[in-house]
Amino acid sequence: MADDRREELEKLLKRQRDAFTASRPESMAMRKDRIKRAMALLKEHAENLCKAMSADFGNRAVEQSMLTDIAGTVGAGKHALKNMDKWAKPDKRPVQFPLGLLGAKAEVRYEPKGVIGILSPWNFPVNLAFSPLMQVLAAGNRAMIKPSEFTERTSLLMAELVEEYFTPDEVAVVTGGPEVAAAFSSLPFDHLVFTGSTETGRRVMQAAAENLVPVTLELGGKSPVVLGRSADFEKAGERIALGKMMNAGQICLSPDYMYVPEEKQDEAIAGVSNGVANLYPTLLENDDYASIVSDRHFERLQGLVEDAREQGAEVIEVNPGGEDFSNANQRKMPLNIIKNVHDDMKVMQEEIFGPILPVKTYKAVDQAVDYINEHDRPLGLYYFGDDKDEQERVLTRTISGGVTTNDVIFHVSMEDLPFGGVGPSGIGSYHAIEGFREFSHARAVYHQPKIDIAKLGGFKPPYGKATEKAAAGMMK
Repeated sequence: MADDRREELEKLLKRQRDAFTASRPESMAMRKDRIKRAMALLKEHAENLCKAMSADFGNRAVEQSMLTDIAGTVGAGKHALKNMDKWAKPDKRPVQFPLGLLGAKAEVRYEPKGVIGILSPWNFPVNLAFSPLMQVLAAGNRAMIKPSEFTERTSLLMAELVEEYFTPDEVAVVTGGPEVAAAFSSLPFDHLVFTGSTETGRRVMQAAAENLVPVTLELGGKSPVVLGRSADFEKAGERIALGKMMNAGQICLSPDYMYVPEEKQDEAIAGVSNGVANLYPTLLENDDYASIVSDRHFERLQGLVEDAREQGAEVIEVNPGGEDFSNANQRKMPLNIIKNVHDDMKVMQEEIFGPILPVKTYKAVDQAVDYINEHDRPLGLYYFGDDKDEQERVLTRTISGGVTTNDVIFHVSMEDLPFGGVGPSGIGSYHAIEGFREFSHARAVYHQPKIDIAKLGGFKPPYGKATEKAAAGMMK
Protein backbone atom coordinates (compact mmCIF):
# COMPACT_ATOMS: atom_id res chain seq x y z
CA MET A 1 0.00 0.00 0.00
CA ALA A 2 1.23 3.48 -0.84
CA ASP A 3 2.96 5.29 2.01
CA ASP A 4 0.66 8.28 1.57
CA ARG A 5 -2.39 6.09 2.42
CA ARG A 6 -0.66 4.88 5.59
CA GLU A 7 0.18 8.47 6.46
CA GLU A 8 -3.47 9.45 5.89
CA LEU A 9 -4.61 6.78 8.40
CA GLU A 10 -2.05 7.92 10.97
CA LYS A 11 -3.15 11.56 10.56
CA LEU A 12 -6.80 10.57 11.02
CA LEU A 13 -5.96 8.64 14.18
CA LYS A 14 -3.97 11.59 15.54
CA ARG A 15 -6.81 13.97 14.72
CA GLN A 16 -9.31 11.81 16.59
CA ARG A 17 -7.02 11.28 19.57
CA ASP A 18 -6.23 15.01 19.84
CA ALA A 19 -9.96 15.84 19.73
CA PHE A 20 -10.66 13.15 22.34
CA THR A 21 -7.98 14.53 24.69
CA ALA A 22 -9.05 18.15 24.21
CA SER A 23 -12.71 17.38 24.98
CA ARG A 24 -12.07 15.52 28.27
CA PRO A 25 -14.19 15.31 30.37
CA GLU A 26 -17.00 14.99 27.83
CA SER A 27 -20.64 15.01 28.92
CA MET A 28 -22.99 12.03 28.74
CA ALA A 29 -25.26 14.28 26.67
CA MET A 30 -22.59 14.44 23.95
CA ARG A 31 -22.21 10.66 23.94
CA LYS A 32 -25.99 10.25 23.64
CA ASP A 33 -26.12 12.78 20.81
CA ARG A 34 -23.62 10.70 18.82
CA ILE A 35 -25.63 7.51 19.35
CA LYS A 36 -28.81 9.31 18.26
CA ARG A 37 -27.04 10.48 15.09
CA ALA A 38 -25.89 6.93 14.34
CA MET A 39 -29.47 5.71 14.80
CA ALA A 40 -30.82 8.53 12.60
CA LEU A 41 -28.30 7.62 9.86
CA LEU A 42 -29.60 4.05 9.84
CA LYS A 43 -33.29 4.92 9.96
CA GLU A 44 -33.16 7.73 7.38
CA HIS A 45 -31.11 5.71 4.87
CA ALA A 46 -32.39 2.20 5.64
CA GLU A 47 -33.73 1.51 2.17
CA ASN A 48 -30.59 2.63 0.34
CA LEU A 49 -28.37 0.63 2.68
CA CYS A 50 -30.53 -2.49 2.15
CA LYS A 51 -30.42 -2.03 -1.64
CA ALA A 52 -26.64 -1.65 -1.50
CA MET A 53 -26.33 -4.88 0.50
CA SER A 54 -28.53 -6.73 -2.00
CA ALA A 55 -26.44 -5.44 -4.93
CA ASP A 56 -23.21 -6.48 -3.17
CA PHE A 57 -24.47 -10.02 -2.56
CA GLY A 58 -26.06 -10.44 -5.98
CA ASN A 59 -29.32 -10.99 -4.13
CA ARG A 60 -30.23 -10.50 -0.51
CA ALA A 61 -33.75 -9.88 0.75
CA VAL A 62 -34.29 -6.23 1.64
CA GLU A 63 -36.63 -7.45 4.42
CA GLN A 64 -33.87 -9.62 5.92
CA SER A 65 -31.36 -6.75 5.83
CA MET A 66 -33.97 -4.46 7.38
CA LEU A 67 -34.33 -6.89 10.30
CA THR A 68 -30.72 -7.93 10.84
CA ASP A 69 -28.71 -4.89 9.80
CA ILE A 70 -31.01 -1.91 10.36
CA ALA A 71 -33.66 -2.66 13.02
CA GLY A 72 -31.34 -4.89 15.08
CA THR A 73 -28.64 -2.21 15.09
CA VAL A 74 -31.06 0.60 15.98
CA GLY A 75 -32.11 -1.70 18.86
CA ALA A 76 -28.49 -1.78 20.06
CA GLY A 77 -28.48 2.03 20.07
CA LYS A 78 -31.77 2.23 21.99
CA HIS A 79 -30.47 -0.26 24.57
CA ALA A 80 -27.28 1.78 25.06
CA LEU A 81 -29.24 5.05 25.45
CA LYS A 82 -31.50 3.45 28.05
CA ASN A 83 -28.71 1.94 30.16
CA MET A 84 -25.52 3.98 29.68
CA ASP A 85 -26.05 6.32 32.67
CA LYS A 86 -26.27 3.27 34.92
CA TRP A 87 -23.31 1.54 33.21
CA ALA A 88 -21.10 4.62 33.57
CA LYS A 89 -21.67 5.13 37.32
CA PRO A 90 -18.51 4.61 39.38
CA ASP A 91 -18.51 1.47 41.55
CA LYS A 92 -17.90 2.20 45.23
CA ARG A 93 -15.48 -0.42 46.57
CA PRO A 94 -14.84 -1.32 50.22
CA VAL A 95 -11.45 -0.52 51.78
CA GLN A 96 -9.69 -2.72 54.36
CA PHE A 97 -10.54 -2.27 58.04
CA PRO A 98 -9.95 0.17 59.68
CA LEU A 99 -9.18 2.49 56.73
CA GLY A 100 -12.89 3.12 56.10
CA LEU A 101 -13.33 4.33 59.67
CA LEU A 102 -10.41 6.73 59.18
CA GLY A 103 -11.98 8.30 56.06
CA ALA A 104 -10.35 6.36 53.20
CA LYS A 105 -12.48 5.76 50.09
CA ALA A 106 -12.10 3.62 46.96
CA GLU A 107 -13.96 3.50 43.65
CA VAL A 108 -13.69 2.21 40.10
CA ARG A 109 -14.44 4.73 37.37
CA TYR A 110 -15.37 3.50 33.88
CA GLU A 111 -13.63 5.94 31.58
CA PRO A 112 -13.31 6.07 27.79
CA LYS A 113 -10.16 4.58 26.28
CA GLY A 114 -9.76 7.00 23.36
CA VAL A 115 -9.91 5.94 19.71
CA ILE A 116 -11.31 2.51 18.89
CA GLY A 117 -10.69 0.80 15.55
CA ILE A 118 -13.53 -1.35 14.15
CA LEU A 119 -12.66 -3.89 11.42
CA SER A 120 -16.02 -5.17 10.19
CA PRO A 121 -16.86 -8.07 7.83
CA TRP A 122 -19.09 -8.50 4.77
CA ASN A 123 -21.75 -10.93 6.01
CA PHE A 124 -23.76 -8.34 8.01
CA PRO A 125 -21.90 -5.26 6.80
CA VAL A 126 -24.00 -2.58 8.51
CA ASN A 127 -24.78 -4.38 11.76
CA LEU A 128 -21.22 -5.53 12.45
CA ALA A 129 -19.87 -2.01 11.91
CA PHE A 130 -22.59 -0.04 13.73
CA SER A 131 -23.54 -2.41 16.56
CA PRO A 132 -20.10 -2.21 18.23
CA LEU A 133 -20.05 1.50 17.33
CA MET A 134 -23.12 2.12 19.54
CA GLN A 135 -21.23 0.83 22.57
CA VAL A 136 -17.96 2.45 21.56
CA LEU A 137 -19.81 5.80 21.54
CA ALA A 138 -21.72 5.01 24.75
CA ALA A 139 -18.37 4.49 26.49
CA GLY A 140 -17.25 7.96 25.29
CA ASN A 141 -14.77 6.99 22.57
CA ARG A 142 -14.07 8.10 19.01
CA ALA A 143 -14.09 5.48 16.24
CA MET A 144 -12.43 4.62 12.94
CA ILE A 145 -14.22 1.91 10.91
CA LYS A 146 -12.69 -0.23 8.14
CA PRO A 147 -15.52 -2.19 6.47
CA SER A 148 -15.04 -5.12 4.08
CA GLU A 149 -14.07 -4.65 0.43
CA PHE A 150 -16.31 -7.64 -0.48
CA THR A 151 -19.39 -5.46 0.07
CA GLU A 152 -17.95 -2.46 -1.73
CA ARG A 153 -21.18 -0.54 -2.46
CA THR A 154 -22.32 -0.80 1.15
CA SER A 155 -18.89 0.27 2.44
CA LEU A 156 -18.77 3.33 0.17
CA LEU A 157 -22.33 4.32 1.13
CA MET A 158 -21.49 3.96 4.85
CA ALA A 159 -18.42 6.19 4.31
CA GLU A 160 -20.55 8.88 2.64
CA LEU A 161 -23.25 8.78 5.29
CA VAL A 162 -20.85 8.82 8.24
CA GLU A 163 -19.21 11.91 6.74
CA GLU A 164 -22.66 13.53 6.61
CA TYR A 165 -23.64 12.71 10.22
CA PHE A 166 -20.29 12.97 12.05
CA THR A 167 -17.20 15.13 12.01
CA PRO A 168 -14.04 13.17 11.02
CA ASP A 169 -12.65 13.54 14.55
CA GLU A 170 -15.74 11.72 15.96
CA VAL A 171 -16.33 8.80 13.57
CA ALA A 172 -14.69 8.04 10.23
CA VAL A 173 -14.99 5.20 7.70
CA VAL A 174 -11.88 4.10 5.80
CA THR A 175 -12.41 2.04 2.64
CA GLY A 176 -9.98 -0.11 0.66
CA GLY A 177 -8.66 -3.61 0.11
CA PRO A 178 -6.56 -6.04 2.17
CA GLU A 179 -3.51 -3.72 2.21
CA VAL A 180 -5.60 -0.97 3.84
CA ALA A 181 -7.00 -3.50 6.34
CA ALA A 182 -3.45 -4.65 7.20
CA ALA A 183 -2.28 -1.06 7.73
CA PHE A 184 -5.43 -0.29 9.74
CA SER A 185 -4.88 -3.24 12.10
CA SER A 186 -1.30 -2.12 12.75
CA LEU A 187 -2.29 1.40 13.91
CA PRO A 188 -1.72 2.24 17.61
CA PHE A 189 -5.41 2.41 18.55
CA ASP A 190 -6.55 2.42 22.17
CA HIS A 191 -8.58 -0.72 21.37
CA LEU A 192 -9.31 -2.72 18.22
CA VAL A 193 -12.47 -4.71 17.41
CA PHE A 194 -12.34 -7.32 14.66
CA THR A 195 -15.17 -9.53 13.42
CA GLY A 196 -14.28 -12.25 10.93
CA SER A 197 -12.53 -15.56 10.48
CA THR A 198 -10.25 -17.18 13.06
CA GLU A 199 -7.39 -17.22 10.56
CA THR A 200 -7.62 -13.45 9.89
CA GLY A 201 -8.17 -12.85 13.61
CA ARG A 202 -4.73 -14.32 14.31
CA ARG A 203 -3.13 -11.87 11.87
CA VAL A 204 -5.06 -8.92 13.31
CA MET A 205 -3.98 -9.82 16.86
CA GLN A 206 -0.37 -10.18 15.72
CA ALA A 207 -0.44 -6.72 14.11
CA ALA A 208 -2.12 -5.18 17.18
CA ALA A 209 0.48 -6.80 19.46
CA GLU A 210 3.23 -4.65 17.91
CA ASN A 211 1.63 -1.63 19.59
CA LEU A 212 0.21 -3.55 22.58
CA VAL A 213 -3.29 -2.64 21.41
CA PRO A 214 -5.98 -4.57 23.34
CA VAL A 215 -8.32 -6.48 21.03
CA THR A 216 -11.87 -7.77 20.92
CA LEU A 217 -12.02 -10.60 18.40
CA GLU A 218 -15.41 -11.89 17.27
CA LEU A 219 -14.49 -15.00 15.30
CA GLY A 220 -16.33 -18.14 14.26
CA GLY A 221 -15.66 -21.83 14.33
CA LYS A 222 -17.89 -24.84 14.08
CA SER A 223 -21.01 -24.24 16.18
CA PRO A 224 -22.63 -27.62 16.95
CA VAL A 225 -26.31 -28.50 17.25
CA VAL A 226 -27.00 -31.38 19.64
CA LEU A 227 -30.44 -32.96 19.30
CA GLY A 228 -31.47 -34.97 22.34
CA ARG A 229 -33.78 -37.98 22.01
CA SER A 230 -36.49 -35.88 23.70
CA ALA A 231 -36.40 -33.23 20.92
CA ASP A 232 -39.36 -32.47 18.68
CA PHE A 233 -37.52 -33.28 15.45
CA GLU A 234 -39.99 -31.54 13.15
CA LYS A 235 -39.99 -28.29 15.11
CA ALA A 236 -36.21 -28.47 15.67
CA GLY A 237 -35.69 -29.14 11.95
CA GLU A 238 -37.53 -25.99 10.90
CA ARG A 239 -35.64 -23.85 13.42
CA ILE A 240 -32.30 -25.29 12.31
CA ALA A 241 -33.32 -24.73 8.66
CA LEU A 242 -34.15 -21.09 9.41
CA GLY A 243 -30.78 -20.51 11.11
CA LYS A 244 -28.84 -22.38 8.43
CA MET A 245 -30.57 -20.82 5.40
CA MET A 246 -30.74 -17.21 6.61
CA ASN A 247 -28.15 -15.23 4.65
CA ALA A 248 -27.45 -18.57 2.86
CA GLY A 249 -25.61 -19.77 5.98
CA GLN A 250 -23.13 -16.88 5.85
CA ILE A 251 -23.40 -16.20 9.58
CA CYS A 252 -20.68 -16.70 12.21
CA LEU A 253 -23.27 -18.32 14.51
CA SER A 254 -24.87 -20.50 11.83
CA PRO A 255 -25.25 -24.14 12.95
CA ASP A 256 -22.15 -25.79 11.50
CA TYR A 257 -22.89 -29.46 12.12
CA MET A 258 -25.65 -31.52 13.67
CA TYR A 259 -25.18 -34.31 16.25
CA VAL A 260 -28.20 -36.65 16.45
CA PRO A 261 -29.13 -40.01 18.05
CA GLU A 262 -28.14 -42.71 15.52
CA GLU A 263 -31.64 -44.22 15.30
CA LYS A 264 -33.14 -40.72 14.72
CA GLN A 265 -30.80 -39.60 11.92
CA ASP A 266 -33.35 -39.90 9.11
CA GLU A 267 -36.04 -38.20 11.20
CA ALA A 268 -33.68 -35.32 12.01
CA ILE A 269 -32.68 -34.89 8.34
CA ALA A 270 -36.34 -35.03 7.25
CA GLY A 271 -37.14 -32.31 9.83
CA VAL A 272 -34.51 -29.98 8.37
CA SER A 273 -35.46 -30.80 4.74
CA ASN A 274 -39.15 -30.12 5.44
CA GLY A 275 -38.20 -26.92 7.24
CA VAL A 276 -36.30 -25.71 4.15
CA ALA A 277 -39.26 -26.59 1.89
CA ASN A 278 -41.69 -24.66 4.15
CA LEU A 279 -39.46 -21.57 4.25
CA TYR A 280 -38.15 -21.61 0.67
CA PRO A 281 -40.44 -23.55 -1.75
CA THR A 282 -38.04 -22.43 -4.50
CA LEU A 283 -34.52 -20.99 -4.33
CA LEU A 284 -33.23 -19.69 -7.66
CA GLU A 285 -35.77 -16.93 -8.30
CA ASN A 286 -36.70 -16.50 -4.66
CA ASP A 287 -35.76 -13.02 -3.42
CA ASP A 288 -35.99 -14.25 0.18
CA TYR A 289 -32.97 -16.52 -0.34
CA ALA A 290 -29.55 -14.85 -0.42
CA SER A 291 -26.77 -15.47 -2.90
CA ILE A 292 -23.26 -16.48 -1.88
CA VAL A 293 -21.31 -13.22 -1.66
CA SER A 294 -18.58 -13.91 -4.28
CA ASP A 295 -17.40 -16.42 -6.87
CA ARG A 296 -14.45 -17.32 -4.63
CA HIS A 297 -16.72 -18.18 -1.67
CA PHE A 298 -19.11 -20.08 -3.95
CA GLU A 299 -16.28 -22.18 -5.40
CA ARG A 300 -14.91 -22.92 -1.92
CA LEU A 301 -18.32 -24.22 -0.79
CA GLN A 302 -18.69 -26.39 -3.91
CA GLY A 303 -15.21 -27.73 -3.17
CA LEU A 304 -16.21 -28.71 0.39
CA VAL A 305 -19.14 -30.75 -0.93
CA GLU A 306 -17.01 -32.44 -3.60
CA ASP A 307 -14.25 -33.27 -1.11
CA ALA A 308 -16.81 -34.93 1.22
CA ARG A 309 -18.39 -36.85 -1.68
CA GLU A 310 -15.00 -38.10 -2.90
CA GLN A 311 -14.24 -39.36 0.61
CA GLY A 312 -17.40 -41.44 0.76
CA ALA A 313 -19.99 -39.10 2.26
CA GLU A 314 -23.61 -39.23 1.17
CA VAL A 315 -24.78 -35.79 -0.04
CA ILE A 316 -28.49 -35.00 0.16
CA GLU A 317 -29.36 -31.90 -1.87
CA VAL A 318 -32.44 -30.19 -0.46
CA ASN A 319 -34.02 -28.73 -3.59
CA PRO A 320 -37.75 -28.24 -2.83
CA GLY A 321 -38.62 -26.83 -6.27
CA GLY A 322 -36.62 -29.44 -8.22
CA GLU A 323 -34.64 -26.61 -9.86
CA ASP A 324 -31.62 -26.94 -12.13
CA PHE A 325 -28.67 -25.25 -10.40
CA SER A 326 -26.06 -26.46 -12.93
CA ASN A 327 -26.47 -23.54 -15.35
CA ALA A 328 -27.53 -20.87 -12.87
CA ASN A 329 -25.03 -18.03 -12.56
CA GLN A 330 -26.52 -16.26 -9.53
CA ARG A 331 -24.34 -17.99 -6.90
CA LYS A 332 -27.47 -19.54 -5.37
CA MET A 333 -26.75 -22.84 -3.62
CA PRO A 334 -29.25 -25.32 -2.17
CA LEU A 335 -28.72 -26.82 1.26
CA ASN A 336 -26.43 -29.86 1.10
CA ILE A 337 -26.95 -32.21 4.05
CA ILE A 338 -23.94 -34.51 4.40
CA LYS A 339 -24.13 -37.96 6.02
CA ASN A 340 -21.30 -40.35 6.96
CA VAL A 341 -18.80 -37.58 7.63
CA HIS A 342 -15.40 -38.03 9.29
CA ASP A 343 -12.71 -35.64 10.47
CA ASP A 344 -10.48 -36.02 7.41
CA MET A 345 -13.09 -34.20 5.34
CA LYS A 346 -12.59 -30.45 4.88
CA VAL A 347 -16.25 -29.93 5.75
CA MET A 348 -15.41 -31.09 9.30
CA GLN A 349 -12.19 -29.08 9.51
CA GLU A 350 -13.16 -25.60 8.26
CA GLU A 351 -15.92 -23.24 9.33
CA ILE A 352 -18.48 -23.77 6.57
CA PHE A 353 -20.10 -20.32 6.23
CA GLY A 354 -22.67 -21.51 3.70
CA PRO A 355 -25.60 -23.89 3.08
CA ILE A 356 -23.87 -27.17 3.96
CA LEU A 357 -24.87 -29.20 7.02
CA PRO A 358 -22.84 -32.28 8.07
CA VAL A 359 -24.62 -34.80 10.32
CA LYS A 360 -22.93 -36.96 12.95
CA THR A 361 -24.62 -39.61 15.08
CA TYR A 362 -24.24 -40.76 18.68
CA LYS A 363 -25.33 -43.75 20.75
CA ALA A 364 -25.06 -41.76 24.02
CA VAL A 365 -25.10 -37.95 24.25
CA ASP A 366 -21.71 -38.04 26.02
CA GLN A 367 -20.15 -38.95 22.65
CA ALA A 368 -21.34 -35.60 21.30
CA VAL A 369 -20.05 -33.82 24.41
CA ASP A 370 -16.64 -35.51 24.10
CA TYR A 371 -16.41 -34.62 20.40
CA ILE A 372 -17.18 -30.95 21.11
CA ASN A 373 -14.57 -30.89 23.89
CA GLU A 374 -11.90 -32.45 21.66
CA HIS A 375 -12.21 -29.59 19.14
CA ASP A 376 -11.84 -25.81 19.21
CA ARG A 377 -14.32 -24.05 21.46
CA PRO A 378 -17.20 -22.85 19.27
CA LEU A 379 -18.82 -19.41 19.14
CA GLY A 380 -22.29 -20.89 19.63
CA LEU A 381 -23.72 -24.16 20.94
CA TYR A 382 -27.30 -25.34 20.44
CA TYR A 383 -29.25 -28.02 22.30
CA PHE A 384 -32.73 -29.25 21.41
CA GLY A 385 -34.75 -31.39 23.82
CA ASP A 386 -37.10 -31.43 26.81
CA ASP A 387 -34.75 -33.41 29.07
CA LYS A 388 -33.53 -30.73 31.49
CA ASP A 389 -30.92 -33.01 33.09
CA GLU A 390 -29.45 -33.84 29.69
CA GLN A 391 -29.53 -30.17 28.71
CA GLU A 392 -27.59 -29.25 31.85
CA ARG A 393 -25.14 -32.10 31.19
CA VAL A 394 -24.41 -30.75 27.70
CA LEU A 395 -24.10 -27.17 28.99
CA THR A 396 -22.00 -27.85 32.07
CA ARG A 397 -19.59 -30.24 30.35
CA THR A 398 -18.87 -28.07 27.29
CA ILE A 399 -17.52 -24.56 26.76
CA SER A 400 -18.72 -22.18 24.05
CA GLY A 401 -19.09 -18.45 23.46
CA GLY A 402 -22.87 -18.53 23.95
CA VAL A 403 -25.80 -20.95 23.99
CA THR A 404 -29.35 -21.07 22.66
CA THR A 405 -31.55 -23.98 23.73
CA ASN A 406 -34.39 -25.25 21.53
CA ASP A 407 -33.40 -22.85 18.77
CA VAL A 408 -30.27 -21.48 17.10
CA ILE A 409 -28.54 -18.05 16.96
CA PHE A 410 -31.15 -16.24 19.09
CA HIS A 411 -28.83 -15.51 22.03
CA VAL A 412 -27.01 -12.89 19.91
CA SER A 413 -30.25 -10.93 19.44
CA MET A 414 -30.72 -10.50 23.20
CA GLU A 415 -29.36 -7.01 23.84
CA ASP A 416 -28.72 -7.67 27.52
CA LEU A 417 -26.54 -10.75 26.94
CA PRO A 418 -22.82 -10.42 26.14
CA PHE A 419 -21.80 -11.67 22.69
CA GLY A 420 -18.35 -13.21 22.31
CA GLY A 421 -16.30 -16.33 21.81
CA VAL A 422 -13.67 -18.38 23.64
CA GLY A 423 -10.12 -18.93 22.37
CA PRO A 424 -10.25 -19.72 18.63
CA SER A 425 -13.85 -18.41 18.46
CA GLY A 426 -12.92 -15.06 19.96
CA ILE A 427 -11.60 -12.89 22.75
CA GLY A 428 -13.72 -10.46 24.76
CA SER A 429 -17.33 -9.56 24.07
CA TYR A 430 -19.66 -6.72 23.30
CA HIS A 431 -23.42 -6.07 23.77
CA ALA A 432 -24.87 -5.24 27.22
CA ILE A 433 -22.87 -3.89 30.16
CA GLU A 434 -19.99 -6.23 29.22
CA GLY A 435 -19.62 -4.39 25.91
CA PHE A 436 -19.64 -0.98 27.56
CA ARG A 437 -16.91 -2.16 29.91
CA GLU A 438 -14.93 -3.75 27.06
CA PHE A 439 -14.56 -0.27 25.54
CA SER A 440 -13.95 1.46 28.87
CA HIS A 441 -10.91 1.61 31.12
CA ALA A 442 -11.74 0.46 34.65
CA ARG A 443 -9.71 3.06 36.51
CA ALA A 444 -8.98 2.36 40.18
CA VAL A 445 -9.17 5.49 42.35
CA TYR A 446 -8.19 5.50 46.04
CA HIS A 447 -8.75 8.57 48.25
CA GLN A 448 -6.35 8.70 51.20
CA PRO A 449 -7.51 10.44 54.42
CA LYS A 450 -5.45 13.19 56.12
CA ILE A 451 -4.23 10.94 58.91
CA ASP A 452 -0.76 9.37 58.42
CA ILE A 453 -1.90 5.87 57.46
CA ALA A 454 1.63 4.67 56.56
CA LYS A 455 2.94 5.49 60.04
CA LEU A 456 -0.14 4.10 61.76
CA GLY A 457 0.09 0.86 59.79
CA GLY A 458 3.79 0.32 60.46
CA PHE A 459 4.74 0.82 56.80
CA LYS A 460 7.40 3.48 57.51
CA PRO A 461 10.99 2.66 58.46
CA PRO A 462 12.47 2.19 60.94
CA TYR A 463 10.44 -1.05 61.07
CA GLY A 464 9.50 -2.35 64.48
CA LYS A 465 6.65 -3.71 66.57
CA ALA A 466 3.95 -1.85 64.60
CA THR A 467 5.27 -3.42 61.37
CA GLU A 468 5.25 -6.93 62.86
CA LYS A 469 1.72 -6.36 64.18
CA ALA A 470 0.50 -5.06 60.77
CA ALA A 471 1.96 -8.07 58.89
CA ALA A 472 0.52 -10.52 61.43
CA GLY A 473 -2.88 -8.82 61.24
CA MET A 474 -2.92 -9.01 57.44
CA MET A 475 -2.32 -12.77 57.53
CA LYS A 476 -5.09 -13.59 60.02
